[in-house]
Amino acid sequence: MKISSIIKPNFHTINVNDTIDKALDFMDKLNINGMPVVDDKEIVVGMIVKADIYRFMIHPGHYVSCPVEWVMSKSVISAQSDEDLLTVSKRLRENDIITMPVIEDEKIVGVINIEDLLDYFIDSSSKN
Repeated sequence: MKISSIIKPNFHTINVNDTIDKALDFMDKLNINGMPVVDDKEIVVGMIVKADIYRFMIHPGHYVSCPVEWVMSKSVISAQSDEDLLTVSKRLRENDIITMPVIEDEKIVGVINIEDLLDYFIDSSSKN
C-alpha cells in the first residue's frame, strides 16, 4: 500500500519567519505536536515540534517572540507519495520522529504521522 492512500491532504504549515508563539498557538488549536516550516516560496525548509520549543524556552533570554527558524530542525526527513507504508514507517521509527512531510517536486503535498500509520495498521488487522 502506498502512503498516498492515507496522507493528510489538509495539512498545515508555518512560515520560517513566524514567531514561536504563533507556532505553539497553531499547534494547540489544531491539536498537533509538530508541523512543516516553509519559506516564502512554500518550500519545506524545516520541521518544528513542541518538544523542541520547550527545550528552547528553558534557557534564559529565549522568548516566544523569536522566529520559528531559531528552533526548527533544518534537516527535513520526508517521504514521497509513491512510497510504501512499511518503508515510511521504518523511516519514522529509525529517525525517532512522529510527523513527516510528503514532498513532490520540492512542494509539500501532504503530511503523514505515526497516528495515521497506526490507524491504518489497526484497521487493516481488524478486517482480517
